[in-house]
Amino acid sequence: MTGVPASAAGGSGATPVRGGKLGAAAVNQASLWNIANLLTMARLVLVPGFVVLLLHNGGYDPAWRSFAWAAFAIAMITDLFDGHLARTYNLVTDFGKIADPIADKAIMGAALICLSYLGDLPWWVTGVILFRELGITLMRFWVIRHGVIPASRGGKMKTLAQGTAVGMYVLALTGPLATLRFWVMAVAVVLTVVTGLDYVRQAVVLRRQGLAAERAAREAPQAASEEPGAVAEAARARGSAEAER
Repeated sequence: MTGVPASAAGGSGATPVRGGKLGAAAVNQASLWNIANLLTMARLVLVPGFVVLLLHNGGYDPAWRSFAWAAFAIAMITDLFDGHLARTYNLVTDFGKIADPIADKAIMGAALICLSYLGDLPWWVTGVILFRELGITLMRFWVIRHGVIPASRGGKMKTLAQGTAVGMYVLALTGPLATLRFWVMAVAVVLTVVTGLDYVRQAVVLRRQGLAAERAAREAPQAASEEPGAVAEAARARGSAEAER
């Protein structure tokens, strides 16, 4: 016993119930400076550092490219953990919802643009991947009021393939490994296009369903208000028929 009244301690004296109102309040009041958001911020800070390391000394120094790969790998690893931590420990915040996808696109976009600038990766590959990623982001805003499309297995495979391929291109590889990275990037591009088209299909279906639900919700009160009048009209018609008989 502490001898301190519950009211003085800021509590109500009741034992918190898991999943109750207190738990919900804690979720809503997750601190901006939680571990998930800190990982996201670290990934954002890594972006300019990664670019400097990759382009240092003309962009062709194997040692500096190894350092750049390490920064890129750390960014990819934090991407795996921050979302999981936020969902598992109720650390989801508005900042995290916005900053996390921005950090993902920033590190991947910076890597692709730098590699194309150095001549290691064709510009059309960079264009296809960036067009898909930016297009899907805009698509999310287009359907967000109707719902959220969950991450698919194909989308996760796409992310893994992109990260692996770009990481291999960041390293100064030669011989069979250089050939292997070409095929890994080819797989990444195919998955990028296929999953992008599937996302568009799901977004269109979700939007149509959302609009249909909104239309039904608007028409329901009107139908309910018109129903008494229709019943009265039917009763008058029956009364007139009986009078004529």
